[in-house]
Amino acid sequence: MTSSTTRRSRARRSRAAASVVGAALLLVGCASPTSEPPPPAPDRPQSTAVAPQSNAIPLPAAPPGPPGLGFEGLDARMRQASADSGADIKAVVMDRTTGQIISNGDNGPFPIASVVKLFIADDLLLQVSQGKTQLSPADRRSLDVMLRSSDDSAAQNFWDRSGGNAIIGRVVARYGLTGTTAPYNGHWDVTQSTAGDLVRYYDMLLDGTGGLPPEQADVIIGNLAQSTPTGTDGYPQRFGIPDGLYAEPVAVKQGWFCCWNGGNQLHVTTGVIGADHRYVMAIGSLDPTSEADARNDLTQVVKEMFPGGKI
Repeated sequence: MTSSTTRRSRARRSRAAASVVGAALLLVGCASPTSEPPPPAPDRPQSTAVAPQSNAIPLPAAPPGPPGLGFEGLDARMRQASADSGADIKAVVMDRTTGQIISNGDNGPFPIASVVKLFIADDLLLQVSQGKTQLSPADRRSLDVMLRSSDDSAAQNFWDRSGGNAIIGRVVARYGLTGTTAPYNGHWDVTQSTAGDLVRYYDMLLDGTGGLPPEQADVIIGNLAQSTPTGTDGYPQRFGIPDGLYAEPVAVKQGWFCCWNGGNQLHVTTGVIGADHRYVMAIGSLDPTSEADARNDLTQVVKEMFPGGKI
């Protein structure tokens, strides 16, 4: 933005002279700014984002468009979308303003794959806030890439550093996640949770009732708002919420692996939707198709739930 600077006249010989000076200054203030506009954004996939509810600088919102359907009729749309997908879908959406929660009726546990990196980051950042550990610049870069690009080596490092399964126990206790359990084999990617627990986690992370200070919660949400189109392993990670709610600003953490319960492709899409963090969503999918088809099926579930790409 540009701002005009008002200068006082060093001598006012008469009211008429002052009026002339004032008029001249007004004309100067209305002149076009001399600074050049910023260059256009590069041609790349649109990355929508959510601004943290704090003193942090707001992030760009999605382009304006027609209003979405909201929660009216969502229960029926969610159940129909789950049935149409051909996959085992577990979905929960919360309106944090009204407290309304809609589910497709299946809140059973499933492996959350890389979504557990939320818990790893949360536990680590709480230790930092309590003075129990410190993050070097390299650690902070690793944390960022773990959350934005789902880096597995960073997750393994922090998992080992903070006690492995004990991380899950501490997060479960702080957030009251009754359907979340530590991995049976000590491998972080098979931590199990429910869509309901994941929605509860995000809600409590945002309002601070899970115990993580706001400035540390902003680190998590700020990184999720910068989620990259692919993970560090090259896997596409815009399935589900990002591509389904393409007209909303979102902050997401995704998870995926093959295979679970036979040849099922596991995909998990979770995150915060809306510039004011009003909505939280979590969906788990076990799909007996290919990786690409499973990603598309999950995205179509979100699109069928919210036609037009927004809530």
